[in-house]
Amino acid sequence: MIIRTDFPYGTTHEDVRIPLPDGVELYARIWRPVTDEPVPALLEYLPYRLTDWTSPRDRQRHPWYAGHGYASVRVDVRGHGCSGGSPGDEYDARELADGVAVVEWLAAQPWCTGSVGMFGISWGGFNSLQIAALAPEPLKAVVTVCSTDDRYDNDVHYMGGSVLAVDMHAWAATMLAFASRPPDPHFVGDDWRRQWLERLEAVEPLVHTWLSHQTRDAYWRHGSVCEDYTAIGAAVLAVGGWHDPYRDTVLRLVEHLPPARVRGLIGPWSHQYPDRGLPPGPAIGFLQETLRWWDHWLKGADNGVMEEPLLRSWISDSHPPATVYEELPGRWVGEKSWPSASVIPVPYVFQGAPVEVASPQHTGLDAGRFFPFGNDADLPPDQREEDAKSACFEFPVGREEPVEILGRPSVTLRLRLDVPYGQVVARLCDVAPDGSSTLVTRGALNLSARRGRDRALPWPVGAYEDVAFELNGIGHAFAPGHRIRLAVSSAYWPWIWPRAGSEAGWTLDPTGSALTLPVRAGSASDGGIVFEAPEQAEPLGVVFPATLDEPRPERLVVRDVARGTWRLEVDPRYGGTRVYPDGLEYGEDAEEVYEIQDADALSARARSRWRIRLHRPELGWDARVETRSEISCDEGGFLTSNEVVCREGDEVVFHRTWERRLPRAAG
Repeated sequence: MIIRTDFPYGTTHEDVRIPLPDGVELYARIWRPVTDEPVPALLEYLPYRLTDWTSPRDRQRHPWYAGHGYASVRVDVRGHGCSGGSPGDEYDARELADGVAVVEWLAAQPWCTGSVGMFGISWGGFNSLQIAALAPEPLKAVVTVCSTDDRYDNDVHYMGGSVLAVDMHAWAATMLAFASRPPDPHFVGDDWRRQWLERLEAVEPLVHTWLSHQTRDAYWRHGSVCEDYTAIGAAVLAVGGWHDPYRDTVLRLVEHLPPARVRGLIGPWSHQYPDRGLPPGPAIGFLQETLRWWDHWLKGADNGVMEEPLLRSWISDSHPPATVYEELPGRWVGEKSWPSASVIPVPYVFQGAPVEVASPQHTGLDAGRFFPFGNDADLPPDQREEDAKSACFEFPVGREEPVEILGRPSVTLRLRLDVPYGQVVARLCDVAPDGSSTLVTRGALNLSARRGRDRALPWPVGAYEDVAFELNGIGHAFAPGHRIRLAVSSAYWPWIWPRAGSEAGWTLDPTGSALTLPVRAGSASDGGIVFEAPEQAEPLGVVFPATLDEPRPERLVVRDVARGTWRLEVDPRYGGTRVYPDGLEYGEDAEEVYEIQDADALSARARSRWRIRLHRPELGWDARVETRSEISCDEGGFLTSNEVVCREGDEVVFHRTWERRLPRAAG
């Protein structure tokens, strides 16, 4: 990592309040170059608190952009951080309208040329795309990182029409804790407590809404830009990582947006900006890449950025299974179009007699983290135990040449169910000569969603049907002498929430079943794709105090042999305790627990606990937030329980519990 201290421009920054049409003000931090000339503005718009939670990351990139001639602006969403108003649902109409107002406010400032770009990762990448689809005139370009164009089928709520237990629960619990944090009196003054209490009165667990929409209805279509790609007027640089769950969005955007206004980039990365150097690498000079994008679209520079291949992607070589990789072996390749003429669908036909598959309910404990962040236990370990609970079909790789794939594999399966409901999970693995099994990619289908995600269709009991679905996209080269393994299971906890009756599994008939791989022909033109070394602005200087406490394992699996119960304990490790240069002491501790019994889908249970403390000794300010969230199920519905307790010092200033039963119509 290169830390830049010298830039073409000197920089300055200030905190301001941006007025909205309804009188609410959003808190913003603006870094600007020292110049008398107006400059374009760049906006990152998030609910994650610019004064503390994202401030280390913000400091890496916003001053860097300012030093290169841009006003770089970080704004907290309404109801979060030091912004006014009350929190709402993610990407609701109010959030997007506020974002449009911010874009227009920035464009109207005397220091701005009137041209605005938006960028962000995850939430900020989502709303960048969604605001671009509303087409405010000043918004000329977007850089969207690890985001989605489809809120139902490529987000944290549902996967293949099934409830995504691991993150439907965990993210709802996280946002409940985050939305309950108070404004900081260091920035908002003595009115912080009144604002906090008003905010808390409006807090509602988002899981209530998410579980109330179990098919792809109008709720999910809102904000899903895949509904109308033509609405996006801004130029889009779409960025993802093969170890991030949102990477398919990059493939869809480069396919559906006009080639003159889109470019795609997919590396080996996790759910992180590609310059941060977090596993798996290699990291790239991402800020330099985005600067070329901004210079072209916001300053009119003829810098060749649109002469790059439509899609630049990393293809990993075969590698042994591990839960973390500092760097993966492989290379960069470029495609002039997508779908690419160099990628050909190649079917691998199954053989053998029909096989009954009734996977134990704990199949999936070795799935790894849904959102890898670069931690030591994020990625899936050796898949041999998972493969043993699945029906496996293998295809040898020749001794001379690798089999290189780029894109989304797909499967067609002929299944028979003796119950109305079930689910199927397909994992593509790279099996080395020593027998080790590395997960390459996977996909899932709720069989009631086999005719479309917008409906729930029971299976005709006792009948065979053919179903087809895609796996997540990937760039991977299976080495000569290895085996390509497709492992198919009827359970995948805690990623997929099981349904009563699904324990019976299904019968798979290999006749008529196949795996189709997007096989890429090697090309001499692959060479020449290089990136600069990553660089950032000076770090913020956050201190992480030493502790004598024994750290919890990141992921711990506990088996109760007598009860047949399995428990996965997860420490998400978002940040822990840290001290900021302005004196804020921020403490954070979270734990997730997922439990299930081998033969009982109704035993599935997910629990989360959060503790957050914000402390300013010089002000005598000590605010604490504790939350508890739980989801379980019975035959007819999901049972949710949530609790928030907030304290100022030792005084409880807010305490609320929610208990809901939400009918299971699909999912």
